[in-house]
Amino acid sequence: MTVLEKVRGLVVRRSPNAICDDCTADSLDITPRQHANHKTRELVDPRRTRDAARFDREPKVCTVCGKTKKAIRYV
Repeated sequence: MTVLEKVRGLVVRRSPNAICDDCTADSLDITPRQHANHKTRELVDPRRTRDAARFDREPKVCTVCGKTKKAIRYV
């Protein structure tokens, strides 16, 4: 399973709750953290992912750490 598939699966499983890149990286043991950031940005890019419109990535409260920052959710 690719990192993108793992990130996608985590975000979909947590739906409709949002998760930030830091918590995504921690949950999936992804290093460096920027790798998780790259994959969440890829999920919302319609040129890269056919269901990009189902993903929402913007500043919101992460339901894992409780901090307000860029987070992604599946809607």
